[in-house]
Amino acid sequence: MKKTDIFLGLYVLVPIVFLLVPMPTVFLDVLMMLNISLALIIMFTALFSKEALQMSSFPTLLLITTLFRLSLNVSSTRNILLQGYAGNVVDAFGQFVGGGNLIVGVVIFMILIIIQFIVINKGTERVSEVTARFTLDAMAGKQMAIDSDLNTGAITDKEAALRRKKLQQENSFFGSMDGATKFVKGDATAGLIITGINIIGGIAMGMLYGGMTINEALSKYTILTIGDGLSSQIPSLLISLATGILVTKASSEGELGDEMVGQLFSMDRVLLMVGAAMAFLGAFTPLPWYVFIPIGVALIIYSRKVGADAGAAKIEEEVEQEETEAQEIRKPENVVSLLNVDPIELEFGYGIIPLADVNQGGDLLDRVVMIRRQVALELGAVVPIIRLRDNIQLNPNQYVIKIKGIQVSEGEILFDHYMAMNPGYVEEEITGIPTFEPSFHLPAIWITESQRERAESLGYTVVDPPSIIATHLTEVIKQHLSELLTRQDVQNLINNIKDNNTALMDELVPKLMSIGEIQKVLQNLLSEGISIRDLVTIFETLADHAAVTRDTDILTEYVRQSLKRAISGKYFPVDEVTSVVTLDPAVEQEIMGAVKNTEQGSYLTLDPERTKKIMQSLGEQLKKLEDMGKNPIVITSPIVRMYFKKLAMDYYKDIIVISYNEVESNIELQSVGMVTA
Repeated sequence: MKKTDIFLGLYVLVPIVFLLVPMPTVFLDVLMMLNISLALIIMFTALFSKEALQMSSFPTLLLITTLFRLSLNVSSTRNILLQGYAGNVVDAFGQFVGGGNLIVGVVIFMILIIIQFIVINKGTERVSEVTARFTLDAMAGKQMAIDSDLNTGAITDKEAALRRKKLQQENSFFGSMDGATKFVKGDATAGLIITGINIIGGIAMGMLYGGMTINEALSKYTILTIGDGLSSQIPSLLISLATGILVTKASSEGELGDEMVGQLFSMDRVLLMVGAAMAFLGAFTPLPWYVFIPIGVALIIYSRKVGADAGAAKIEEEVEQEETEAQEIRKPENVVSLLNVDPIELEFGYGIIPLADVNQGGDLLDRVVMIRRQVALELGAVVPIIRLRDNIQLNPNQYVIKIKGIQVSEGEILFDHYMAMNPGYVEEEITGIPTFEPSFHLPAIWITESQRERAESLGYTVVDPPSIIATHLTEVIKQHLSELLTRQDVQNLINNIKDNNTALMDELVPKLMSIGEIQKVLQNLLSEGISIRDLVTIFETLADHAAVTRDTDILTEYVRQSLKRAISGKYFPVDEVTSVVTLDPAVEQEIMGAVKNTEQGSYLTLDPERTKKIMQSLGEQLKKLEDMGKNPIVITSPIVRMYFKKLAMDYYKDIIVISYNEVESNIELQSVGMVTA
């Protein structure tokens, strides 16, 4: 058992014994001094702690010290009534602090009670109550802020866990303090009642058993009672003060003394005005000049010093800043830092700044967080941190999206307008500024706030500017997600599932495949919009076939076939007949005959004229699907799919090529044409 545990146990047990067993006066003196010392330690610890949580055990400590102090009060009362003496401490407080005068002692005791009960306890109780309520109300918002910082990559999982733990501790601490302040209030009330009872009991004991007159009994026992009350109320006052300091303390990095002095005496003009006022009062009023004038002059002199120090500090800060900037420029590593490239950047003109500024009501940052969550849920990949910055070189309403430092897309919005798009069945067209939707390049118009309600009633799809930017950014990220997936990202994905799939990962990495090869397979899937969220299925398939072939393109096809349920669910509604285009078997045979296998992989060597004819036929068939309002889906045999996809991607960016092995058996397809040549 630890020494601290023994001490704490004795500290709690001894007061209970004191309530029952008479205590020698010498022992009582020692414990009273211990009580006062402990109260001073608690007060100064609360005063110099940087935040309230440094004394998280304070509510429990408050209960224990209150019990200890009341037990001492009971023991001293017993000695006063039985012996007419309760030790040197009680006697000293009664004679010295009270001046040996009954009236003076009573007055001082009542003043202490008033200070503690009405001033300190009342304020502390109210502050504790309000702080506990607001801490509880703010908990949800603080939790969301932690989650937001974690999602944006501003903090790590470990930092998020520490913040959540601290948040829970704050909630628990201030909730406990709301109740613990009642101990202090009850202690003061009990001290007042005990003192009144002791006075009455002392007079009765002196007259009935001591043979004293009422004046003698009143003088002797009242002074002792007041001494006893003062010896217990002063520690109680100190702990009440500690409680008030603790619940009113705001978190800070510096010492409380430095902050208070710095905040009070940091403005030279304030000190100058107060000094002048004090000197004026001393010179032109009956107030004692020898007090007011020296204080006023001292404040005026100190204000000049504060002003000079502030000016010197400002100059020194500017010089240090210039030197720091110069040193940064001169550093050879400074050039290296310029080589860092952000994976994703969103730059915008000054007219769009209000959309990203939280203080102006902008929610673009929150939308960016939701984009990362949406992509993670939809495609199973973690989007890197999206950097938002303003660029004065852009037009006020312009924004650009960069991938690895290179601009890949741009758009322009009207800040105080809404974008209205015609889905094709509006009842009546409305007037506006013609434009194009930046994500899908659909025709649209800009309308004002007053036109919004009417446009929606006519059937228009109306979108606000933040949604336009967020949608555009989401589509760009999806298009380039494959190139954003790094080896480190793949390693993080592996680590995420390794704990529950140890056997699988031990077999696959690095025995059968390297991180780079797995990365290539995942990039192939993402490039065609296939989710990699089901990593277990993906890795199981790779482990099954990696021993036979190391070709990442072929391995990708095996994985796609394992994910046919997800692919079918993405492109083929169960209860509908899906219109598709098929590939002529002769064309398939021709494509396979043009495949050349090398150590670096397989590639097509198809004649350019034949390629042109095949793509012309493909374009005619896809036009049929477009006229029907259907997705451009082409169905091929498994062995041809990846080669035909690579061939067609250069001509038709949005084409979807799926093999027969990637379609669920319950899916019904309808061919509207065949690609021939």
